[in-house]
Amino acid sequence: MFPEYDVIVVGAGHAGCEAAAAAANMGSKVLLATMNMQTIAQMSCNPAMGGVAKGQIVREIDALGGYSGIVTDHTMVQFRMLNRSKGPAMWSPRAQSDRMLFARKWRQMLEAHPNIDFWQEMVSGLVVKDGIVRGVRTSMGLEIPGKAVVLTNGTFLNGIIHIGEKQFGGGRAGEKAAKGITEQLVELGFEAGRMKTGTPPRIDGRTIDYSKTEIQEGDPDGGKFSYTDTPKLEKQLPCHVTYTNQKVHDMLRTGFDRSPMFNGRIQGLGPRYCPSIEDKIDRFADRDRHQLFIEPEGWDTCEIYINGFSSSLPEDVQYKALRMIPGLENAKMFRPGYAIEYDYFPPSQLQLSLETHLVKNLFFAGQINGTTGYEEAGCQGLMAGINAHLAVVEQEPFILKRSEAYIGVLIDDLVNKGTQEPYRMFTSRAEYRILLRQDNADLRLTPLAHKLGMQDMEERMERVQAKAGAAAAIEKYFRETSIEPEQLNAYLERIGSAPLKQKGKLHPVLLRPNISIQDLRGVLPHLDRFLEPYDFEFIELADINMKYEGYIHKEQEMVDKMNRLEEVRIFDDFDYRQLGSLSKEAREKLSKIRPRTIGQASRISGVSPADISILLVHMGR
Repeated sequence: MFPEYDVIVVGAGHAGCEAAAAAANMGSKVLLATMNMQTIAQMSCNPAMGGVAKGQIVREIDALGGYSGIVTDHTMVQFRMLNRSKGPAMWSPRAQSDRMLFARKWRQMLEAHPNIDFWQEMVSGLVVKDGIVRGVRTSMGLEIPGKAVVLTNGTFLNGIIHIGEKQFGGGRAGEKAAKGITEQLVELGFEAGRMKTGTPPRIDGRTIDYSKTEIQEGDPDGGKFSYTDTPKLEKQLPCHVTYTNQKVHDMLRTGFDRSPMFNGRIQGLGPRYCPSIEDKIDRFADRDRHQLFIEPEGWDTCEIYINGFSSSLPEDVQYKALRMIPGLENAKMFRPGYAIEYDYFPPSQLQLSLETHLVKNLFFAGQINGTTGYEEAGCQGLMAGINAHLAVVEQEPFILKRSEAYIGVLIDDLVNKGTQEPYRMFTSRAEYRILLRQDNADLRLTPLAHKLGMQDMEERMERVQAKAGAAAAIEKYFRETSIEPEQLNAYLERIGSAPLKQKGKLHPVLLRPNISIQDLRGVLPHLDRFLEPYDFEFIELADINMKYEGYIHKEQEMVDKMNRLEEVRIFDDFDYRQLGSLSKEAREKLSKIRPRTIGQASRISGVSPADISILLVHMGR
């Protein structure tokens, strides 16, 4: 009934969709298996993509040929660049999406791909022979042969939904949990754990008094994620901000005795940086209010997402507390918030390619690895899809370094440090964030995707070369063009900057605080004429490169130093137990994680600098 597929992807959430697209764009014949074709790429939680560090990841996915940025650009209702008041390493794009259009666009793009087939049914197990995955088994007992399998099960593995004292099986509201896979993996020797996440109630926007809230508009000029020619956002929907108060907190506390979080029914740890509202008022009892974001779910619906009010309290307590919030006094609830508990597999059981150590050609991506967030899931799916294809064609895996991408930081953290709580990406996790900016993801990663053989990269490479060339030309102009004091001094005095005393180059002027290329462009007609052919994006890149040149060079030197350790390979069958001079913890961790390089070994929790020195001596270094 089924042909043998190159890659079978189980689950059609953000990780699964990117995995299927990536493997297909590498040339594999792909089957995407999902329990429900109507919920492909469903935004289970908030209807938004990007944010601090997450926006950088979406840009990186796009630069590598993934679809998340393209889909977001086609379906967004608002765009904002966060952290503009800080340095460019912190700038992070974020977009509100139309939830229904987002899922529809993803499905359209996947269905348009000739290398992707679909199957709607629960996958209940794997076909494993001689330590190699050979396909999947469905709930109807069908066996579908495949050379590689990517598991992207999200919150569905033995998922349990909690609302107050009520609990029932489910992977998402209105959908059943997935059974069988966890049990089989544990039998095969995998370690499993439990995690939890949550979602807030959805309410009827027609019942909100927006006059009592603060409006939050998008950026006036809009913006986008993809480096491709996606549509410009012509109109936007506003979000709004409101706050809890002491009355709200007191009402929520009345339900604590029925909360699964406080009475021990939930065993898994929840996301530290996105806590439920009851967790917030318990942990931060000194705070008299908490910020809430009122986010529209799309252009053609009145459904509203209350970001910041995630809860597993009884529905009556949620409802009463909501109606004590300014602007929500008459709110009607579409459905209550809930917590969901699900199985995950500690990611220290993976290689950096996201292939498991125990079963060859089996890959994990997304929340099964203990992460949280669409963006974190999507980038893992992309990398797992690429590496599943490479495994099938017996090529070396594609692994991004920490210095090359936030994606590299995320996977390196997961594999080498593991996680006991839902992992979320932050800019602070990256040592080289001046190099890993959202504006240069295409320069960093598109050449790598092109070299890999990812489909449709020729036009992208031409644009990357044009962008790099434009930035270099603009930088050269600033270093070579002289300026007379009378041309700029009136402007400099107006902004409180010291006047020029003699003729000099334009470059040092740009390095002054609060002066940008766009500012100078409005003062110097010859500069404006020179810049006219260039896109704003290219000009901004040149601006950042010149202003932060010293910091960029310093980080690059750190990268070069670290890369020398990354080049020292460790044999796959290296026996760490023979080195009695290593600490016991180092022997255990190194034997379990099996690092590929000395650099990777140095980042494993519990492996000390002394242990690394011993390894280097043993390897003749």
